[in-house]
Amino acid sequence: MILPTKHIPQNEALIGVGATVLKHLNAPLTVSSLWERLRSEPNVGTFERFVLAANLLYLIGALEIKDGLLVRTAS
Repeated sequence: MILPTKHIPQNEALIGVGATVLKHLNAPLTVSSLWERLRSEPNVGTFERFVLAANLLYLIGALEIKDGLLVRTAS
């Protein structure tokens, strides 16, 4: 579910959804405003998958929360 397998394509695995999240996070955004941008993306699908991908990005240090806003970290 996190990584692609032969049954889960790359764009549907959480790491692929996370890449889509990072692509749309050009400036600090609230969770709800980021979700509004991503809800029409076919590989994100549901709010649950969006939250799981955001949690994964937070755990690996690609995303931070500052003053209630989601922020990409410098890589």
